[in-house]
Parts: sequence; structure tokens; C-alpha cells
Amino acid sequence: MATRGTTMANAEYDGDDVEGRPSAGEIHNTLTAGIVTGSVQAGVISGGVHYHYPLPRKAPTPRQLPPASSGFVGRVDELAALTATLNHAAGAAGTVLIFVLAGAGGIGKTWLALHWAHQHLDRFPDGQLFVDLQAFSPAGEPMSVADTVRGFLISLGVTPSHIPVELEDQIRLYRSFVASKRMLIVLDNAAGADQITPLLPGGSTCTVIVTSRRTLPTLITRHGASQLRLATLTPQDARELLTARLGLHRITAETEAVDELIDFCRGFALALGLIAGRAYTQPDVPLADFVSDLRHLGLRALDNDDPAANVYTVLSWSLRALTAQQRKVFGLLGIAPGSDIGLPAAARLSDQSDVQAHAVLMALTEASLLDRKPGNRYVMHDLIRGYAATTADQELPGELRKVALRRLLDFYAHTAHSAARILNPYRESVPLRAPAPGANPQLVQNIQTAIDWFDTEHTTLLAAQRGSVTHGWHDVVWQIAWSLNEFHGRRGLSRDRLRVWLTALDSAAHLSNVHMLIIAHRDLGVAYSARERHNEARRHLHEALALTQKYGDFHQQAQVHRALAVASATQSDFHQALEHADQAHALYGNLNLPVWEANALNYMGWCSSQLGDYKTARSHCQAALAQLQHHHDRYGEAIALETLDDIARNTDCHRDAINYDQRAATLFRTLGDARRCASVLDDLGFSYFKVGEHSQARTAWQEAEKLYRRQGRDASAIRVRQNIDGFTQPEDV
Repeated sequence: MATRGTTMANAEYDGDDVEGRPSAGEIHNTLTAGIVTGSVQAGVISGGVHYHYPLPRKAPTPRQLPPASSGFVGRVDELAALTATLNHAAGAAGTVLIFVLAGAGGIGKTWLALHWAHQHLDRFPDGQLFVDLQAFSPAGEPMSVADTVRGFLISLGVTPSHIPVELEDQIRLYRSFVASKRMLIVLDNAAGADQITPLLPGGSTCTVIVTSRRTLPTLITRHGASQLRLATLTPQDARELLTARLGLHRITAETEAVDELIDFCRGFALALGLIAGRAYTQPDVPLADFVSDLRHLGLRALDNDDPAANVYTVLSWSLRALTAQQRKVFGLLGIAPGSDIGLPAAARLSDQSDVQAHAVLMALTEASLLDRKPGNRYVMHDLIRGYAATTADQELPGELRKVALRRLLDFYAHTAHSAARILNPYRESVPLRAPAPGANPQLVQNIQTAIDWFDTEHTTLLAAQRGSVTHGWHDVVWQIAWSLNEFHGRRGLSRDRLRVWLTALDSAAHLSNVHMLIIAHRDLGVAYSARERHNEARRHLHEALALTQKYGDFHQQAQVHRALAVASATQSDFHQALEHADQAHALYGNLNLPVWEANALNYMGWCSSQLGDYKTARSHCQAALAQLQHHHDRYGEAIALETLDDIARNTDCHRDAINYDQRAATLFRTLGDARRCASVLDDLGFSYFKVGEHSQARTAWQEAEKLYRRQGRDASAIRVRQNIDGFTQPEDV
């Protein structure tokens, strides 16, 4: 035991008597003067007693980094960002440099950290500390701060018997050792900031790399950490990874199978590594066989006894820290249609308010189970989505999943209906089932909002229709097709238009509603006509016409005659087209539908124009334009102006044509009809060229070319480009 006296006595402490052991706080001030400079003992005066704290004369230099992966590929930008930040900090005084590498489990965070660290060992001559904090691992419980600090102290040369008892004293001692060292400290697989903050060294000479499935915003806001969110590997990097492991010969021998493997993994590093490892150990098995296994079993085809090499098991560790509600929403997101989801839809799916849903989505994002994209959209990697769907099947009752999905699909279907009515308020009314409780569809207020909503949700609506088929919800299948019809027409999405109506026609047969069956045949015929599949178009249109005659539906009979007029014109049979347009016009008049009557009259004018009867054509179209303007049908007005432009160009009235085209282009832009806008701009360029205004012609054609390219109308784009390149502007001469 130590002795007391009026003069300092040398009281040696042997490390066995806890009561007489000094705290790290008591020895802290003498460490830098003693042990750091190489003296054998640290002298501390406490309560008149002079303690000597024996520590090693020269602590070993820790070299704890695990080996880097030999199959590391890609991540060029991330590696450069880490190095650039290190270089920038090297010449500046400040706090310790902290990197946070965040991302989903199995995405390659640790691979990146170790690869970069081994590339820059010369920057850390005083050693490297590494610890797996086991936040997401088979151990179940994250490593405690006490265990981590104790391990670091031992690695720094402190004998176990000389480690202070109190955690705070241990932390101070650890920080004293590394304060002036140029060391790298890798804190792998962290749970949260509470697990990290005590391990941050003082001073500004150390560098800390933290990997975590969580984003750890506290480290960023309080400690100035730099964050890198790791995305999946690019297809090129994925191919390079497989090539590095399996050899170029095997990769080039089965390019199709390799493409499927890469597509299946979607850049997920762990999955790629598992597939490469399995294929490497079975060199005589064709890669196509592994593709077949994955098709039938998914990632379960790669399961083995090592939990760290099992994608689903690795992902399951991310769920441990989630609340019950977060787990539930995670599972439901796995069964939601589409590749992404917006906040309102997620709220309906989970039967929460927008505020509640936002909190859950942010928690899942911080856990790297979701990625947030611009426009408040949330995206889940395909492999994570597959695991989420499995979680839903295992943990959520079937009825709960069914009710949640129907609530979401009704939200989509009824919001789409609202948007479609805004785009074309004169379209026929259709039966609409009441939305499920909690669906709460959005009310779309104006044309631009409707177009924007359809642009954002288009692929999700297509997926929602497919999902509705699976569940036998035929009313939703048909409703989505009806609601998308106007948008597909305005955006020139003829392929999608055909697909949704093929699906809707099958569902219409289950609905026992002749009205819906007629519309399905009619709009499917129109869709076939737009794809120039004329035989199928005629068959479905005449089937629709026969049904209208059988059931005495004169409104639909008029609509089908109008569709037949368009289909006939597509085949350049303008006499037949004019006859159908005339019948539609008469039927609309008898039904007292002035807007539809005016639209039919305009089409009669267009057909007359194609037949060379410009006087009749102009008379019809001008009368139609006046009536459409009177009834505020802006879309019909734009089409009438487009037809008058056609007549003016064919009669060499190019100044009139320019006027019509400018007005029509403005309306089509406002109404979101990019397809017709492109055609009008094409015509406008021609008219400008004819009157010698080449600069304006070039501008109009350039805009038309861009729109044609976006719409996949390559032949038209090439023709317009030839027009642009085929003349020289006068001012350039």
C-alpha cells in the first residue's frame, strides 16, 4: 500500500489494489511529459501521495488492418474523394479527420475502407487500429465502448493490470496515447454515434474511418465528419469483379449468362462476390446453370452455413434496430408496385399520416434500407426489395397485406382518374368503384399538375396494373388503362398504350359491363392503329361498333366511328375516313354534344384537305374552331389550329400557316402534348423556310428534333436534321 508523509514517498503501485490505483485523469497531465517522451514511470501526486504508474518504455506500433480484398474493383470516385479530403486536411490545423462510409449491408463499405487504407499506409506511420463494432453481425449485440477502448489500450501497449477501472478514465488514457500520433483508426460496422464518439481521438493528427449501415448524422453535425453514401457497383465494375475472379476466358465464353448475373445482382457487391466465389469453386459448371438457379430460387441459391456470406441473413441484421412499425412499413414497401414510391403513396400503403410516414421513411433511409431521390421519392434496391417482400410474407398477416395493397392501388387508380379528367373533361364518364377506406386519393387541380403527376407515376401505374391482375382486381386494371389513355396519347407512348389496353380487355371480360368492354375494344383498336397494326385495329374497332349497335349505345357508336375515321386515315383511305367522321358528327349532333360535334367536324375538314377539297376543309375547320373556342375546349382548339395550318401550307398561305402553328404549339406545350407539339414545330420550320426566315426555321426544327428523339420517332428526327443541315442561313453567307 502507498504510504503517506509530509514529504513525497515513493509508493509503488503493483496493479492489484484497485482502491489505491490512480485514475487516468490523475496521470493525464504527466503522460506527455513522461511516458510519451519515453520515461519509465509517470509520477502523479494525489492527496500528498506520489504514485508511480509503470507503463512500457516503448509501446508497439499497432498494425491491425485486415487484408484488403484481392477482388476489389471500381469505386474510383469514392477513393479519389477520400484521398482528396485527406490531402486537404493535411495542411490545415483543426479537429481529427473523420470519414463515414454509409450504405446497405453487403454493398462493399468495408472493402472500400480497407482498400483505401492499404493504399495509404505511408500516411499513418504510427500505426492503424481496427475494430469490428458488430452492430450488424451474428453476435446480436454491438460491441460496448468499454470493450473497444480496453482492446485499443492493450494494442497500444498498456498491460491489462494497468488499465483504469472507470470507463471515462480509460477513454482519457486512450486519447492521451493517440493525441499526437499519425494513426488511422477504422471503426467498422458501427451502430450509431454513441458507439463512435468516445473513440474519437483528440488533436488533429489521426484519421478515423467509420463504416455503418446508418448515416450517423450526429458525427456530421457535431464532429464535422465527411460522409460518402455508397451506391451499387456500375455494370462495368460488376463485370470487372467477375472477370478478376473467374478469368477473362470464362467471362467471354458465356457473355449472355454473365449479363444476366450482373442484371440479377444490380451492382450489389456481396451478391456478386458470392456468385463469383460459388462459380470459382465449381469451374466445370456453366455460368448459365447459376443463372438458372437464381431464376428459380433467387439468392437462396447461394445460401451456405456462413451467415456473413448469406445475403438475406446479412440484410436481416439491419432490421434489429427497427421499431415494430418501421419493420411493418419495410415489409409493405417490399410488396408495393413500382421501382420507387412517393410520400403520399407510402402513407396510404402504411395507413399513416404523411408526417408519420415521413418519419418512418427517414428512419429506413438512415438505416440504408431505402435511398431518397429528388422529388421526395424513395427507392429500394431490388435485392433489398426481395428481402422486404420475404419479411412481409413471414411477419405480416395475409389480410393485412391485401388490405394495404388495395388501399395503395385505389389511391393510384382514383388519383389517376382525377388527373385524366383534368386533361380531358369532355371524355365519357366511366363507372368508378368507391376507394378503399384510407386510400384518400389526391385531387388534381390543373393540367400541369396532372401531366407532372403522370410523368412521375407512369412506371408505377404500369406496375400497379400488373399487380392488380395478379390479385384479380379487374376494376383497377381497367380503370388504370382508361386513366392513362389521354396521357399516353399526348406523350406519344403508343407501345405502353397498347399494352395497358391488351391487359384491360382481358379484365373487361370479367366485369360484366358492356360499356367498359366497348371502350376496351375501341381504345385497343386505336392503340393498334397508332402502331400501324391495321388488321388488329380494324378487328377490335368493328367488334366495338357491333357491340354499340347491339346494345343501342349511340354515344359509344359515335366514338367508335370517330376512331374508325382515324384508323382509316392512318392507312390513307381518306374517303372511308371522311365517311366515318361524318357519321360521328351526325350522332354527336343528335346527342347534343357540341364539343364532340365540333371535333368531328374538324376531322371532316382534315379529311377533305387530304382529298384536295381545301375550300370545304377550311370552312369545316373554321366553324369547328369557333365552336371549340366558345366551349373553352383548348385541346380541341389546338387540333383545329393544326388542321388549319395543314390547309394553309397546302395552299401556299405560309404566313397564315405560321400564325396557326405558333398558336397551336403554345397550346400543345401548355396541354402537355409533346407528340403533337413536335409535329407542329416541324410544320412551323417548313413554313418559316418557305418565307425565307431561315433562322426561325432552324430554331423550330431544332426543337422538333429534340422532341422527336425523346419520343423515339427517329425517322422524323433524322428527316428534320437533314432539313437543318441542308441549307445555310443567309446571315452565315
